[in-house]
Amino acid sequence: MRSQILIHPEELSKNWIDRIADAGVTVLGIHPWGGKHAEKSIQQMLEFLKTPEYRGLLDYAAERGLEIEYEIHAAGYLLPRDLFETHPEYFRMNENGERTPDWNFCVSDPKALSFVAKRAAELALALYRSGKRFYFWMDDGKDVHCRCPRCRDLSPSDQQLLVINAMLSEIKKHISDAKMAYLAYFDSLSLPEMIKASPDVFLEYAPMEKYVAKSEDAAQRIAREQAMIGPLMDFFGREDAKVLEYWYDNSLYSKWKKPPKEFHVDREAMAKDIDQYKALGFSCISTFGCFLGADYEELFGAPDIVPFAELTK
Repeated sequence: MRSQILIHPEELSKNWIDRIADAGVTVLGIHPWGGKHAEKSIQQMLEFLKTPEYRGLLDYAAERGLEIEYEIHAAGYLLPRDLFETHPEYFRMNENGERTPDWNFCVSDPKALSFVAKRAAELALALYRSGKRFYFWMDDGKDVHCRCPRCRDLSPSDQQLLVINAMLSEIKKHISDAKMAYLAYFDSLSLPEMIKASPDVFLEYAPMEKYVAKSEDAAQRIAREQAMIGPLMDFFGREDAKVLEYWYDNSLYSKWKKPPKEFHVDREAMAKDIDQYKALGFSCISTFGCFLGADYEELFGAPDIVPFAELTK
């Protein structure tokens, strides 16, 4: 069983590395901020990765036996929004029939897709000490896929998988054993119907509805999210199947605002979830652990990740 905790790039420290390694967690995840301006956080991370100090921290993590992976809402970085002025056809069409650079892009435009794939390969090569599994997600929003005449019949799931296939093909020209995650999350929980997964595409299931669904149909949305685990694992296979949870995501519990709130893990709920995920055959169980960095330690002391580590062994 692989286990992982994901933190924001600026929260990485020797303390965090030692905490993860000492607890027995096997993978350190670096996760730039998502949201509307995710590309700025990615750029900041890439600047960190050029410095000897930050590389030294990642070298130390590797010396402690940790795998290193990067999980990124990358669409806005892979196709910069400022290209809209010269290439509006690269960007998505909204429900009003208008091209807009607000979220994602037109996955049916061959030049846009080629641009994204090549830039994905460049990004993969820039991720210092990254393992062979890559996580370049679409933008972090609901109902933000392209609705142009060519994309209209492709669901958000099909659109994501089409992009993943293209990115992975380009990355493999440089990293032959690369693999890439399909993020089953919000709009992409449905099975792809038009696009088949390339070899080495694996499932990453992120059940956020159970934490944020508040509308009248919240119970239905959560039940559907749960019911999709089996079909998704059947579609993508159980090899490398990964669950990305929110048990330690203090950014969620702090409503994505600093200073962070004091955090206490719900061990009973986490244990119940982990038992289920193990029984289903997931090979990696991970959790966000954002907003638990040095600023959190100064306010509340070090977070206790031992329960997660013990339960995932």
